[in-house]
Amino acid sequence: MAVPSSIKITKNGIEYISKVDRTKYALKQLVHAANKDVGKYLTKRTKAKITRRTGRGRKYTQYWARKEGDLQVGYKPAAFYLGFDELGTNKRRKIAQLANTVQEEKNEIRKIQGMYIKSIEDENKALRSNQ
Repeated sequence: MAVPSSIKITKNGIEYISKVDRTKYALKQLVHAANKDVGKYLTKRTKAKITRRTGRGRKYTQYWARKEGDLQVGYKPAAFYLGFDELGTNKRRKIAQLANTVQEEKNEIRKIQGMYIKSIEDENKALRSNQ
């Protein structure tokens, strides 16, 4: 998708330039880039926690950063058994490598996203000053 051009409106000899579409596009791209970096970080940390059973667990852990602005981190269908480890069953205890990684790395996730989005960075600074 190309960057939207600015809209110029002329009224009584005064030219108004609207860059709202361009700003929306830039924010969407920044959110997407932040999600990609968070996804890379979380998959790397989760893969390090997965113990070897069949050898496929680490290979099939991945993230999906969508253009709509959401992020999913999970397991591909070939490693469906990791879902049993994540949630637990009546025959397997709950390990929750992915959920635990997200909980442990909340501050790092905020730091990564703060590099892209200034309002998150400002909130991080405010949280640090309150502690």
